[in-house]
Formats: sequence, C-alpha cells, structure tokens
Amino acid sequence: MPLADQTSKLNTAPGSITSSKPNEVNVYYVAADGNDNNQGTLDSPWATLQHAADNAMPGSHIYLRGGVYHQKLHITSGGSEGAGSMVFAGYPKETAILDGEGLPVDGLEGLIEIENASYVTISELEIRNYKTSAKDEVPAGIYIHGAGKSISLLNNRIHSIANTAPLNEDDLSGRDAHGIAVYGTEADEALSHLKIAGNEVYDLVLGSSEAVAVNGNVDSFEITDNIIHDNDNIGIDIIGYEGTAGVETVDQARNGTVKGNLVYGISSNYNPSYGTSLPNDSHSAGGIYIDGGRSILVEQNRVYDNDIGIELASEHKGKLTRDITVRNNLVYLNRLTGIAMGGYDEDRGGTSESTIAFNTLYMNDLLGAGNGQLFLQANLSGNTLTDNIVVASGSGVLISNEYTSNIMNTVDRNLYFAEAGEEEAFWLWKKNEYTGFAAYQHGTGNDFNSKFADPKFKDAARGDFRLQ
Repeated sequence: MPLADQTSKLNTAPGSITSSKPNEVNVYYVAADGNDNNQGTLDSPWATLQHAADNAMPGSHIYLRGGVYHQKLHITSGGSEGAGSMVFAGYPKETAILDGEGLPVDGLEGLIEIENASYVTISELEIRNYKTSAKDEVPAGIYIHGAGKSISLLNNRIHSIANTAPLNEDDLSGRDAHGIAVYGTEADEALSHLKIAGNEVYDLVLGSSEAVAVNGNVDSFEITDNIIHDNDNIGIDIIGYEGTAGVETVDQARNGTVKGNLVYGISSNYNPSYGTSLPNDSHSAGGIYIDGGRSILVEQNRVYDNDIGIELASEHKGKLTRDITVRNNLVYLNRLTGIAMGGYDEDRGGTSESTIAFNTLYMNDLLGAGNGQLFLQANLSGNTLTDNIVVASGSGVLISNEYTSNIMNTVDRNLYFAEAGEEEAFWLWKKNEYTGFAAYQHGTGNDFNSKFADPKFKDAARGDFRLQ
C-alpha cells in the first residue's frame, strides 16, 4: 500500500523567515525618544511610524529602534515594482513594540493598517494590547484591506488583541477582534501575492472572528511557518461568499498555500460569543478552516489540542468550498474531530473536488462524542480520501458520516487502527453503522485496498509520528 512517511518534514517547529536586506540609500530610523523634525537617520531618528510612512519613498527601509510605541500606523502608499517594497522592521537585536493600550478602536481597525497599498513589508515587530470593551468595535493587530499586491508580514509577534464587550444570551453578536485580518474588498482588483510567514499569533479574545483571516477577493497567498496558539476562536480561516468583495464571482480567497504552520490551543469553549454560560460546550473552533475558499493547498501543518483540527466547509447554502488539497499534515488530539468536511447541516453549503491524502490522524474525538477522526457532514461530492493513517481514540470511531447527501466520494488505500481491535472498530456511513473493518468494507464499498493494522509510530505520546 503506497502509504508514505508523511511525518518526516513535520517533526520540527516552524522557524523564522528571512527578509531581504535593505538598500542603504533609503534607510530611515524611528526611535521612542526621536523627533519628527529630525532627519530620520540613525543618529537623528524620527519619533512616529506615521511620519515615516508619510515621508519615506518607495523602496525605503524603516527601522524601529527598541522600545514601546503607543502609536497606530496607517499605510496608504507603499513601494513599487521598480523601487521595491516599503519595509517597516524592528532594528536587529532590539525589540520594537507597538502597544495599543488606551488607543481608541473605530469600527474594524488595525493597530497597523494597510489600505489599497502594494509592496509593503511588516517585519520583526511585537504588536500587542489593542483592546476594547465596546460592542461592534473590532480591533486587529494588522488589518489589510482594499486591493494591492506583494504585501508581506514576516516574523511578527501579535498578541493580547481583544474585544471584551459584555453579552447576554439574547444577543451574542458584536464582540469581535482579529490578530491578522486580510479583506479583499474591491471587485475589480484583487489583493494578490500576500505572504504571512514566521509570525506568532496568540492570546487573542476573538468573539466570532479569527486569529488569521483571509477573506474575499484575495488571489495568490502563502500562510507558512506561523505559530498560532491559545486563542478563543478559529486559528487560520480562508473565507468566501460573505459579500466582502461585493461581486460573487471574485468573492473567494483562492490560489493559496497554508503550509508548515503549528496550530494548537484553539477553542471556543470559554468564548461568550458562543454562549455566555461558561464553559459553553460549543467546541466549534477549527485550527485551520477553509470556509468558502477554493484552489488551496494545506500541507505539512501540525495541528493539535484544538476543537477541530482541519475543516473544509461552506456556511452559505448552495455555495461550495472546492479544489482543496489537504496532505501530509499531522492532526492529533483534537477534541471534536480531526478533519471535518461539508456543511454542518443540510441548509449550509458543502465541499467538492477536494483531496485528503497522506495525513496522520491520531486519537482525535477526545470528547467521545462519536465524531471520529474523519467527520463527513452534508453536501459532499467528488472528494477523494486516500493514503491516510487513521487511528481512533477511545470512542473507537474512525469515520462518522450521518448524511445521505454525499455522492461520488472515493475512500480507499487508508491505514486504520483502533486499540480495541479490528472487530470492534466503528464506522458510520450514510447513517448506517458498521462494527468491524470487514463489515464496513462490504457494507459501503469503501476502502477495499485499505488495511487495518498498527502503524507503529516512533513515540506518539511525545508527538513523534515517524514510522518504525
């Protein structure tokens, strides 16, 4: 059976991304004790990032010296293809901190905001403490919107962004925040060639929003080697069909890669936006969620200790998440399920023409609710699930599929295992229950080239899923 060792590239944590060195001609400096009447040199630095953004030329490299800056930065004019990117970066071996404590939030607003600009890089900064307790105000660490191209967010630490507005059970809305939010809002021009790499995004109070969101008319993006953890809603969300771009034909984040990320500690269980009686038992937050996106590769991510590991779905009736490839990921010890596909009820959209291959799914379904390692929901068509290693948790459930709206899906060449043994392992397929591997094969027509055997991981208890 052609099961590859899909873990060889996944046993190291994501690392920093190297950014290009500046051209010495247009290098400027900002310091906490600077003055905007200065020259912007190393010995005579400016005081504010906004002054630097308004006065630097395309291709400039703006260094922030170590210190705490209680400032916002709104970029509306970046670099150019010829001159290169406008770069805002922490000075080497010093910690530059943008701290939003006490700064007002007006609607959806970023502590750093990039609007209709191209060729901008934000690198090596700590972005923190942008908070509100006002309903319907949405703070973000970094907010990119409009159109533009070649924007890079590299090696930043984004944390303690929060909306803590009080809610009641009659109205759970209006309590939202983001770590990084990318909204392609223009119908006639996409946000394109976006790179989010090497960042750490954590300790966020998100409400019904996401730690990292890519939404609307966004075409060609990379979300790689980030560490996203300990947030009260979705880790990475790739979104379509929300009306963000105004025109449906382009209102999908697409042609992207989500690779090499470490995602853990994502749960909505103590999030008042899902029920104010805490814990609320919602367990609905995905580590990586493709919600209406298309043509996306999700590979070599390590995803654990979340409500849901990876989810491919569409929340909008009649709309499909499609052409998604999920391969060579480690998905383990998640509470509700490992990988979920399809709409969460028949009135939602679905998932089509997508591939789940060469993944390791290990002891998810920790809640014992019977959702198994692969949770197949409504409106699935033309999908392929092959060459995965699937190990059941204590519930013994490997695949759970209680919907009959699933058609033309291929499930084969997988390796299954449950500690209870082959005869006690459990599958639910189109509302029919099967106990025992042979009964499942013959009852469903699935997995005739698959096996039931112990994969013999090196040390799964310590997160080492290499095969002996």
